[in-house]
Amino acid sequence: MNGSTVHFHLISMKHAREPASQGHEELGGKARGLVEAGSVLSKLSQTEFPSITIDIPPMTVLGTSVFDAFIQRNNLGTLATADTSDVRIANAFQRANLPFEVLGELRALIDRWTMPLAVRSSGLLEDIVQRPFAGVYGTKMIPNNAHDADTRFQKLVEAVKYVWASTYFQVARDYCQATGLDVCNEKMAVIIQQVVGARHQERYYPDLSGVARSYNFYPFKPAKPADGVASLALGMGKTIVDGGKAWSYSPAHPRVPPPFGSLDALLHQTQTEFWSVNLGEPPEYDPTKETEYLRKDDLAAAEYDGTLDHLASTYDPQSERLTPGTGQRGPRALTFAPILELEQIPVTRLIQRLLVLCEKHTGSPVELEFAMTFNPHRFGFLQIRLMAVPRGNQQVSEADLKDRRAIAASEQVLGNGTLEEIKDVVYVIPQRFDLQHTRRIAQELEQANRVLVNAERPYLLIVFGRLGTLDPWLGIPVTWGQISGAKVIIEAGLENVRVEPSQGSHYFHNIVNLGVIYFSVPLNSSYKIDWSWLESQEVLEEGNFVRRARSRRGLVVKVDGKHGRGVICRG
Repeated sequence: MNGSTVHFHLISMKHAREPASQGHEELGGKARGLVEAGSVLSKLSQTEFPSITIDIPPMTVLGTSVFDAFIQRNNLGTLATADTSDVRIANAFQRANLPFEVLGELRALIDRWTMPLAVRSSGLLEDIVQRPFAGVYGTKMIPNNAHDADTRFQKLVEAVKYVWASTYFQVARDYCQATGLDVCNEKMAVIIQQVVGARHQERYYPDLSGVARSYNFYPFKPAKPADGVASLALGMGKTIVDGGKAWSYSPAHPRVPPPFGSLDALLHQTQTEFWSVNLGEPPEYDPTKETEYLRKDDLAAAEYDGTLDHLASTYDPQSERLTPGTGQRGPRALTFAPILELEQIPVTRLIQRLLVLCEKHTGSPVELEFAMTFNPHRFGFLQIRLMAVPRGNQQVSEADLKDRRAIAASEQVLGNGTLEEIKDVVYVIPQRFDLQHTRRIAQELEQANRVLVNAERPYLLIVFGRLGTLDPWLGIPVTWGQISGAKVIIEAGLENVRVEPSQGSHYFHNIVNLGVIYFSVPLNSSYKIDWSWLESQEVLEEGNFVRRARSRRGLVVKVDGKHGRGVICRG
């Protein structure tokens, strides 16, 4: 039976137990979105997808009033503006005491729930279309499987404190500064929610996680932008939202694979590892670490767990072909063909239906996060966000792309309109780029970003590989706050870096909704970056990998959002 209500409980300093239609000021953006999602699910007929249970996982929300009391009683408000490291902030929050008024309800929750829990942020500033906070704040998964209820309660409290502490982490402070928000005004509710998944020995995870958008910024034929896009992964959705390897496709054309170029490229660029909640031996104690209770395993572990049947294809070296399913012996590839090509489970039809319902309900393009388990089939609706789609009538012709003053041009561009105020350029030095150094590159980008954000100087950023992934072998593992001052970004390809943009990541969501102009210049593009011009500009700072330069005459950026064309010219 499909779920049509939200199993929701609010804990606040007022000891209120308002129904879901009341007390919105206590919930924060993410929780409020889930309450709205309940209204969407109520419009699904129980006969549309009889083989799938569709619901929003039960959740309890610690209201923003609890956060306020915690901050005030423990004198933690000064950390919002102090020049303090994330570790020191996290430790200060761990030493502080929760308001005693809510301890009883939290303890009662732990007595009732003994499955893994997701402890998620829900700030009042989150999920605002023009100021999205996707991935800026912390989330913590806890196994919640200790026999001792006192231990489970303590781990829940530590996770709540971690999420609260992330409100004041450097990434959040930099992000607020770059977007004109005051972190001191943020009020953080916390969602405590049952994790969608099943136990497999020492692992707990969903068979399938996904992010779906009703608008596709990078459709490949025959898909159109309005057909939307979905990204799928085995295990926890962290793979997708952190910009890892996932399978992206158009729900209108589920049998059309992503444009890998060759079978060999597909085998190397599809998902080979997955995240799960660790139910085994407790890890090294570290309540300030987001992944403290997560583990990563390879596809052999998933095959042992029996979770590849509906997701994988098998490679036959003799015929050099992939066959949907795991009925034959051979290397596995996560192509999701059993559900996309063979339609063993109507996942795509359900995604399409929910996107239509959510768009109609919100009056806006939307992004959805979900997780599924199979046998029996369950679809857990985890999040809904509004999307900003570029609009306008700026025109960029093919002749404009070939302008002799152009330093970069592309036919794969997000955004629309004209920018003329940019003079600063931050770029990764091509001759020094190597995937083994991407973590160090991220640190240098963060330093340059902080200088320019403090000086209130928007800038052009040029990088290689997939920016925003947390997989250092796909690109540069920055969070959005580390490059939050960039108004134009060029993601370029090199001979050893050929990665498609990650449309399901938190980073990508922030780019779209903040109106950042984004150029994709792959290695095989007809248009090249004018590196000689860049190298002739005044160098203000240079690290081992990153250079910060300034153009006296500035840059003119023009983007045709309707046709996806853009050009950056010398002023």
